[in-house]
Amino acid sequence: MNQNIDLRHLRYFLAVAEELHFGNAAKRLHMAQPPLSQQIRRLEDEIGHPLFLRSSRSVKLTPAGKALVDRARRTLTKVDEDLEAVRSVARGEVGVLKVGFVGSSMLTSLPAILGKYRRLFSRVQLHLNEFHTNQILDALRDGSTDVALARDTGTPEHLHVERVFVEPFVAVVPKRHPLARRGSIPITRLRDEPFVFFPRAAGSYAWENAIRLCEQQGFHPNIVQEAPQWLTIVRLVGAGLGVTIAPASVEKIVSPDVVCRKLSPSGGATSIDLVYRVKETSPLVTAFCDLIRQSRSSRRAPVRPALYPSLSL
Repeated sequence: MNQNIDLRHLRYFLAVAEELHFGNAAKRLHMAQPPLSQQIRRLEDEIGHPLFLRSSRSVKLTPAGKALVDRARRTLTKVDEDLEAVRSVARGEVGVLKVGFVGSSMLTSLPAILGKYRRLFSRVQLHLNEFHTNQILDALRDGSTDVALARDTGTPEHLHVERVFVEPFVAVVPKRHPLARRGSIPITRLRDEPFVFFPRAAGSYAWENAIRLCEQQGFHPNIVQEAPQWLTIVRLVGAGLGVTIAPASVEKIVSPDVVCRKLSPSGGATSIDLVYRVKETSPLVTAFCDLIRQSRSSRRAPVRPALYPSLSL
């Protein structure tokens, strides 16, 4: 486009071309007629040919004017489409979003939130990847993940953390265990029990958070078997290999040979955290985080999702 012709000239031209009346076109554009006539004259000067045949009784398009009508419409439509595409990017409605998550987050309302996100942002390519918490933090730092839901992340350097789902710990014991008959289990009663637990490498802060419950009661759990997934841990407890302490939501996947009981004293809690880089500016991440926050504030009771095959920490 000639540098002296801008989109305003084309919009003015189309208004006159469609009305074939300068007065009506000026009203449509919410401007006075003389400035409109001046702008059309400037456009004609830039093109080098008249666009309208004017008389006291009528206004008609010249051949050059007729040729410009369709071209001006295509130009303005394309500009509008391009601007809307830019706005969509700015609103986080288009692009690729890489979300990391721990498997146990699937026992919260996260699956329902992801479904809602997919419906609201259908043009975003949503890439979901399951990791352990420590892996998630590394993926956020190296840029292979944009935003994540991790368990008990603590205060990792260069990452922003928001608690979104908080739940108590429970004792998980075999159904045939004498402690299974109790309504709640004193943590001290687990002192001499073998434990099935997740490895510290899966999530350092999460591991310390759970172990602290025992250490506050004067003992360190005797871990005889480690497993990386909650489903595996629960099944091993059911097989009689030991007991464990787990987030309360794990009760949703226990088999008939396992029971979950409240711990006493209570007070310990574990959380699913929303995590992203401190200097993150992506509209995609912003829109995703806003949806998580909205869902958290509008919901009080957790949503029971379908069973998930591998519930990592």
